[in-house]
Amino acid sequence: MQRLFLVGCPRSGTTLLQSLLAAHPEVASFPESEFFNHLFPHSEPKRRRLGIISRRAKPKFAQFLQESGHSGHRPSRLILFPRQFTAHFSATLDQLAIQQNKTTWLEKTPTHLYHLDYITQRIAQPKFIHIIREGKDTVASLYDVRKKYPAQWPNEPASVELSVNRWLKDVSISLKYAHSPRHLLVSYEALVAHTQATLAQICQFIEIDFIPTMQAGYTAAAQQVSLAREPWKAAVGAPIHNTSATKFCELFDQQQQQYILQRTLAVDLSALSQAHRPL
Repeated sequence: MQRLFLVGCPRSGTTLLQSLLAAHPEVASFPESEFFNHLFPHSEPKRRRLGIISRRAKPKFAQFLQESGHSGHRPSRLILFPRQFTAHFSATLDQLAIQQNKTTWLEKTPTHLYHLDYITQRIAQPKFIHIIREGKDTVASLYDVRKKYPAQWPNEPASVELSVNRWLKDVSISLKYAHSPRHLLVSYEALVAHTQATLAQICQFIEIDFIPTMQAGYTAAAQQVSLAREPWKAAVGAPIHNTSATKFCELFDQQQQQYILQRTLAVDLSALSQAHRPL
C-alpha cells in the first residue's frame, strides 16, 4: 500500500491536485481528515502530561469517517496514545483503499504540513506532495475566502499581513524538503498550464502509471473529496485555468499590491523550478 500526503499553504490548489490524482484508478482519496491537527492535547494540560490523545481526536475522526461514507471503522476505547491512534488511522485508510481495490491512498489536509516529521516517524514509508502557488495569488485567495466566510476562520480574519505571513511560513517549510527523496514539490502554475505533463511527473514520483484520462475524470472526483459545508471549494470541478491575477488586482490597492509583492518575491522559489524540469 502506498501512503501519500498532499500538503501546502491553503488556497494553493491542494483540492484541485487532489481531485486530479483521485481520478486515477489506483488512488483512493477522501475529504480532509485533519487527523494530526486534532491528535495532540495542546490546550489540555492533564492529557498532555499523561501523553494521551486530545479529547476531540476520536470525535473528529468519527466525523471524518461519517462524512467519507465509512462510519463503521470506529477506534477502540483502548486507544489512548498518539502512536496507537496514528497506527489505527493508517490501518483504517489502508482498509478503505483495499475495499475500493486501490493500491494507493491520498490524504489531503493542507495543515498536515506542520506535522511532517511526526508523520514520517509513525506512518510506514509515506510520501509527501507539496503544492506551491505564487505568493501574490495565494495571498489574494486567502484574503478573499476569509472575507467571504469569516465564520470558518475565526482565528484568521481577512488581513493582508496575516495572509502574507501564512504563505511565507508555509512555503518556507515546504522548501526545506525540496531535495528530500520522499517529498515532491509541485508548482500550481505548472499544473494549470501544463496539466498532463505535471501529472505525469507526479505519477512517476508515486510510481503509478500515468493515465491521460485523469484530467477528464477530475470533476467527478472533486465531488467525492469536497463537502457541502465547504462552499469555497465549489469551483474546483470547473475547467482548469488561472484567474488569480485578476483577483489580486481587484482586491488590493496599489500600496497593498506593492507590499505583497515586496515580501513574497523575496522568497527564492528556484528549487521549485529545478524540481520540475521536463522529463
